[in-house]
Amino acid sequence: MQMTARRVFTDEFKRQMVQLYGSGKPRKDILREYSLTPSALDRWIKQQQTSGSFKEKDNRTPEERELIQLRKENKQLLMENDILKQAALIRGRK
Repeated sequence: MQMTARRVFTDEFKRQMVQLYGSGKPRKDILREYSLTPSALDRWIKQQQTSGSFKEKDNRTPEERELIQLRKENKQLLMENDILKQAALIRGRK
């Protein structure tokens, strides 16, 4: 089985594909002519309608943003807790 390299598209290309779709060009024609996957085109259309941005971070739900923030805070607190434990051990030896 041969692996194909993942294609990377510029924001301008994505915008043009969404504009083609918005202007009435049939979805199946866009997919065929530009060798796109349906999921990619659908994602670009949704991103353009939702936030106007094709960056994943701009298209996260409030829950996804909150989860990312909570994970960062949790990691920070765990690190601080480890530091305090080490300090207590060192202090206890003196």
